[in-house]
Amino acid sequence: MTWFIVGAILFTIIIVTAFFLTIRALLKQKKLSEIKSDFINNMTHEFKTPLATISLAVDALKNEKVINNREKMDYFTGIIKEENKRMNKQVETILQAALLDRQEVQLNLQKLYAHDLITSALNNIHLQVEQVKGRMEVDLDATKDLILADDVHFTNLISNLLDNAVKYSKENLVIKISTLTAGKQLKIKIEDNGIGMNKETVSRIFEKFYRAHTGNLHNVKGFGLGLSYVKTMVDAHHGSIKAESVPGKGTIFFLTFPLAKA
Repeated sequence: MTWFIVGAILFTIIIVTAFFLTIRALLKQKKLSEIKSDFINNMTHEFKTPLATISLAVDALKNEKVINNREKMDYFTGIIKEENKRMNKQVETILQAALLDRQEVQLNLQKLYAHDLITSALNNIHLQVEQVKGRMEVDLDATKDLILADDVHFTNLISNLLDNAVKYSKENLVIKISTLTAGKQLKIKIEDNGIGMNKETVSRIFEKFYRAHTGNLHNVKGFGLGLSYVKTMVDAHHGSIKAESVPGKGTIFFLTFPLAKA
């Protein structure tokens, strides 16, 4: 009788365990399906918008009034160039994510001055900040900024953080970026006065495919890969990153990297 009861209990445990494992697998599958659907929708949006803009600009260039006006020609060709750069950036983001998944990213670490790389990233984002009538406050006060870095990936990770500041901005955007030397470390702070994030979002922003809910900001799109890439690259440079944010007031990213020996 005892063995019968023990057997029944074990059988029940097995059935219950199998049930919960099945439910968990189904929920995980559903989540993956939702992520895939969201990714495809966002990717479609990201490519559809610049393609439509390029199409309109090309049509405008066929207009005789535009053909005979050098200023307008430069304006519309500039739009085509910028939208093309935007699409290339999106393709690069997707390819980088694929390489990271396969762990095929090879960093070319060299002794470089972080201030030069940050300045390059600031130059890349300058036009976007101007378009939203924002401004940047730059205080590169670190007395030592020589680090071991891959110039492309380090610039990209800074650019991603600046791009997010613009993407999630409000009116009167202000981006503040500053550096300081703390012992054998270089500290970088990137601060904005955008829409901010709640605590749950802050705790998950470095997860791949995770995208913050933006309420009525329907124009904010993306793949949910940018900050995941940033975190991976910061780790690859033996650094650290953390975020602080207040909804409606803005976000601050704190980055720390070891200094290289001169």
